[in-house]
Amino acid sequence: MKTKRWVIAAPDPARAAALSREGGLAPLTAAVLVARGVDTPQAAAAYLSCDTNGLHDPFLMADMDKAVAVIESAIERGEHIVVYGDYDVDGVTAACALVDHLRRRGAVCEQYIPDRLREGYGLTCAAIERLHAQGAQLLITVDAGITANEEVALARRLGMRVVVTDHHECHDALPEADAVVDHKRPDCPYPFDELAGVGVAFKLICALEGDAQAALERYADLVALGTVADVMPIVGENRVIVAAGLKKMAETGNIGLEMLLREAGMKHKRLTSSTISFVLAPRINAAGRMGCAGLATELFLTHDPARAQTLAAQLCEQNKLRQNEENAILEQALARLRKEYDPMEDKIIVLAGRGWHHGVIGIVCSRLCDRYGCPVVLIAVDEDGVGKGSGRSIQGFNLFEALSSCADLLERYGGHELAAGLTVDAAHVEELRERLRAYAATHVTMAALVPQQSIDCMVQPSWITLDDVEALSVLEPHGLGNPEPVFCMKDMTVEQITPISSDRHVRLTLVKDGTRFAAIWFGTGSGGLGFVEGDQVDAAFHLEVNEFRGRRTVQLTICDVQLSACEHLADQKLLNLYNTYMQDGPLTAREARLLLPDRKDLVAVWRHIVCRAEDGRLSVPDSALSRRVAWESRRDINIGKLFVCLDVFSESGLISYHFREGMLNILLKPYQGKADISGSVVLATLQSMAD
Repeated sequence: MKTKRWVIAAPDPARAAALSREGGLAPLTAAVLVARGVDTPQAAAAYLSCDTNGLHDPFLMADMDKAVAVIESAIERGEHIVVYGDYDVDGVTAACALVDHLRRRGAVCEQYIPDRLREGYGLTCAAIERLHAQGAQLLITVDAGITANEEVALARRLGMRVVVTDHHECHDALPEADAVVDHKRPDCPYPFDELAGVGVAFKLICALEGDAQAALERYADLVALGTVADVMPIVGENRVIVAAGLKKMAETGNIGLEMLLREAGMKHKRLTSSTISFVLAPRINAAGRMGCAGLATELFLTHDPARAQTLAAQLCEQNKLRQNEENAILEQALARLRKEYDPMEDKIIVLAGRGWHHGVIGIVCSRLCDRYGCPVVLIAVDEDGVGKGSGRSIQGFNLFEALSSCADLLERYGGHELAAGLTVDAAHVEELRERLRAYAATHVTMAALVPQQSIDCMVQPSWITLDDVEALSVLEPHGLGNPEPVFCMKDMTVEQITPISSDRHVRLTLVKDGTRFAAIWFGTGSGGLGFVEGDQVDAAFHLEVNEFRGRRTVQLTICDVQLSACEHLADQKLLNLYNTYMQDGPLTAREARLLLPDRKDLVAVWRHIVCRAEDGRLSVPDSALSRRVAWESRRDINIGKLFVCLDVFSESGLISYHFREGMLNILLKPYQGKADISGSVVLATLQSMAD
């Protein structure tokens, strides 16, 4: 992982104190709001409001009156209605909520979710012809259809009526449907334009029901599920919906959702947006990714508890299969990148693989993008030589525009700045790779490749009380547009490091001004730390209340840790000694001894490099390696001594190394037999100075 660049919001203690006093908010909560530009009691009340009276009139949406009239007419005449959704969580929940409502109204209604692997995304002419042959008379799209002009025209020619509901961007010409409900329409006066597809479907239900509160009471859980899973901003109307949905989810009347919560081990636990993002959504999405989205729609529509339990178990099993596929592709990609990827030169990753499951490569893209901090495109090539790809990008690099520059090579492509999909002939994959690399070389700066850690505010130990941390709950639900607050405390002493879960995570004891804090860092083992016990560090973290055996305590959940300025200063002093030595300058005997490694030191450094290198390469933040070796070996190996060790190995032809962008990059060289460092000029010279 690359070293992150911290972006700390400018503090305004006076404004935060005033907001706390005038708005009746805890000091920590007020500090977060001010950091986010919410600095008056009125603005804070609006920002934090979860009042269901804040739902807007659904008839403010363009064509909503037409959509209601068409659907009411179809119900009265007993027409066969099909709700056409998408295979992701947003589309599935939208379809299920609308189908349930229409069936409760007595409609003859069924859902249709396209098969991701066979049919792909959105409306298709083949599906419309098939539905027409089965007697469909009214087609209602949810989370799809806004750009399906050709497909909608076909449905109309076949005699079907069509109502489009969607939340995606429109083309210049809208589909010629009986009604087109999408708040992204240029002529739509609806006051909130960040609804998910399920949110638009919900507004249609509100219009049909005539009672928004009753509709919210029945469907808030499903609407919240789709909204959070589709990564919509949790602000405004979405905040109202998600807050109500999380509350309802805890006592849901949807038997399928209840069984999924039970199967996922979340029943009777506190439910948050993270529960949806990391527990529920992956299980629902897995069905679509693996080509069986029908499992999810049946789960949310069934009224049979036994069937619901079976379906929930099947979804969890599909998620395990998805994870296996994902991990297999990830391992293949990482193996290739260890040989092919140059972190100092490559600004985009483009890989293709035969036999890769194109339903899961998007997730692998995201993981690689997070890991390497650069845009990633993965292409799954099938037996017929057709490549289906997914891409994920970083802020500052428009992936859609990058693909547009290669449009002549692509059969299809679409998406936006940060995510895109494509179809390409296998014969063009290598040229596509080279063209994207060339495009990225001129459109991505090295600064853009440094990941950022946004921090709301600096804190002091006295601010972190149990009451203040509990008071942060008024900021929930969290999500895009309202992320969980990140705090920072500088110059904390690392008192204890405890590896847990086979060293996949670590527990830390951090001390500041005599106050001890328990912290946990998920996804980072002790071998990946850039500090050791006794070091001074700056920590960025979330604040949480940990409950254990009835005792409630404050816990820091670590986002990132960096060495404090005093540690960098100490390192620099040692580096100055090292540089003096390398330039044949004078050192005292004491100074030379600080740099002189003994045989055990050399062995410890060598073992660490060999064990941690992947395909002969090791890249690590330049201040971290000496501390990691010191932690593993329990030896006093400072940064100056480390570089002397590296010079000895380099002198012996064992390695080469260089620095760039704050990273130390080591390359192991092929070597036959046992290396002899006894004749090292570096060691002999330093030894003579130390005597």
